[in-house]
Amino acid sequence: MNKFLTTALIVGTFYSVSAQEKRLLSLEEAVKLGIENSKNLKIDQAKIEESTANLLEAKNRQLPELKVSGSYLYLPIKPNIDMKIGGVSGSGGPDVHQAMYGTANLSMPIYSGGRIKYGIKSAEYLVEASKLSTENDKNAVAYNISQAYNNLFKSSEVVKLLKENLASSQKRDQSFIKLENNGVIAKNDRLKAQLQTSNIELQLMEAENNYNIANINMDLLLGLPDNTEIEVDSNYIGADDLGKPDDYYLNLARENRKDIQALDYQRKAAALGTKAAKAENLPSIAFTGGYVAADIPKFFTLTNAVNVGVGIQYNLSNIWKKNSSLMQSKAREQELLANNELLNDNVTLEVKRDYQNDLYAHKKIDVYQKTLEQAEENYRITLNKYNNGLETITNLLDADTAKITANVNVITSKADAALAHKKLLQTTGTINN
Repeated sequence: MNKFLTTALIVGTFYSVSAQEKRLLSLEEAVKLGIENSKNLKIDQAKIEESTANLLEAKNRQLPELKVSGSYLYLPIKPNIDMKIGGVSGSGGPDVHQAMYGTANLSMPIYSGGRIKYGIKSAEYLVEASKLSTENDKNAVAYNISQAYNNLFKSSEVVKLLKENLASSQKRDQSFIKLENNGVIAKNDRLKAQLQTSNIELQLMEAENNYNIANINMDLLLGLPDNTEIEVDSNYIGADDLGKPDDYYLNLARENRKDIQALDYQRKAAALGTKAAKAENLPSIAFTGGYVAADIPKFFTLTNAVNVGVGIQYNLSNIWKKNSSLMQSKAREQELLANNELLNDNVTLEVKRDYQNDLYAHKKIDVYQKTLEQAEENYRITLNKYNNGLETITNLLDADTAKITANVNVITSKADAALAHKKLLQTTGTINN
């Protein structure tokens, strides 16, 4: 009895764990979970933190610099000291074996030709550009998850359909065996039907294999344990409104594409970089201050030696040296301008292409739906003729195969149309809205 209870407990625990491994997810939930666990987006977050640190470094350049230093010197050999004070000279001097001194220097920038100001603003633009690049990558992640979800949905639907057809085919095989035993049909006809059943079994095995691979892919994308069985939402396929022209989606892309906005911030940063490079030819002015203290025991002590002033720095070599930083910055501006023009062309092409693909995918649904209706009607007529001895088993099985294929095509075409619309939304930068 104890063994029985132990076995029952183990089996119950196993089924409980197995049930916990299943998870029903809608597409929206999958996208949210995928974005939270995306490794690519974690890399993007690190880039944002890096650009933010660069901004902090640029801001630090406008703050005062305060440096303090001190030294202690030990003199193992007595130095020769020759003092000349007020016309009185002397040699030999006191017995000095050590010396100490300390300094404090303060420097506060007053004018730098705008280099500090341009550097701060440029760094701010680059921070915004990195954030927008992350948002653009989020759109790409959302579409990748939508694509994986679509594959999982199609696989699961095909598995369901083939299981239903396999059950019907197996039931038909049982009927054919009875008919053969009663001498109503030939053995060859029964074998043809069983061959059809075997073909459906092979198709089901392939569909289940595709489903398992698609499920593993989803687990990895969403950051779930790779043994989690994801149940897709049966309402995944919905009505997508394409009643608006492609120009509407093109304008939507120009307003919402984060890569366009990111490139715009990069161009602004490059323009400020050019101004900062020009400012290299201007002098720098800073307020300076300092304090010095020294002590040489038995000989010399210095305290309260405070100094203030204004420092000017100008690199005279700029007169004959070419400003390579300026040349590089202008080249960077030209490169970004060309990239901007190329990106605009690509956006136009992508939107119009994906809009056409979306239309095409939805038109295919209507065609496949008509094909399904024709296949079902053809099977009904063929079956009726077969039952009345007017049609062969081969034509009946062909009609059955055509009906199965038509059902699969309808399901996959609807899923592909939903994915085509998601692709259009990604191209317009609105897939996560």
